[in-house]
Amino acid sequence: MTNVRKVYRMGDTDVVALDHAELTVASDEIVALVGPSGSGKTTLCSIAGGILSATDGSVVVGDEEITGYSDKQLTRFRQNRVGFVFQSVNLVPFLTARENLLVVDELGRRQGRPARERADRLLDELGLADRAKNLPSQLSGGQKQRVAIGRALMNEPSLVLFDEPTSALDTKLGIQVMELIRSEMKSRGTAAIVVTHDERITEYCDRTVHIIDGVLAA
Repeated sequence: MTNVRKVYRMGDTDVVALDHAELTVASDEIVALVGPSGSGKTTLCSIAGGILSATDGSVVVGDEEITGYSDKQLTRFRQNRVGFVFQSVNLVPFLTARENLLVVDELGRRQGRPARERADRLLDELGLADRAKNLPSQLSGGQKQRVAIGRALMNEPSLVLFDEPTSALDTKLGIQVMELIRSEMKSRGTAAIVVTHDERITEYCDRTVHIIDGVLAA
């Protein structure tokens, strides 16, 4: 991000959600984004992930400049270049673990046998090969989070955005998930931003960036 601003018009007032943000994340770097509620964390990640467009500034993910993209272009960008792991996991409840991964590539560039092979390989790497046919209701909290990580990696993204990935887990499981996130991102050379309120999580990241009132500070 270079000089990125996000401004919302509220009646006669401009509300600045992100104020001249400057952020570079290396290809295998894990950055913790820490800040109180309402500080701009979600806005920053939404712009980095192509969910929102910046009001001003430049956004480049991988080698792709997405500033000024149309809605259709942003949709394609999200399908092909970004992975998301949400706080609430958001697995489809009536799909198995394997199917939750496959649904990503039904919308993306890999289909049929290649998609199935990738899903099976990811589940095996994440220690979930024996849970591939289980529904989310049959999985533990840690297993659900691992499925969500696998789903985020299906499209071989340049960037993965994690929103409070350990908030619903106890300390032991939270540590396991963060160790897994670090291992998976590093082994793939994939950039990641981890939004968290938990300062303990930052030790698993390469760098911590704080945000307050839309302003970034290292």
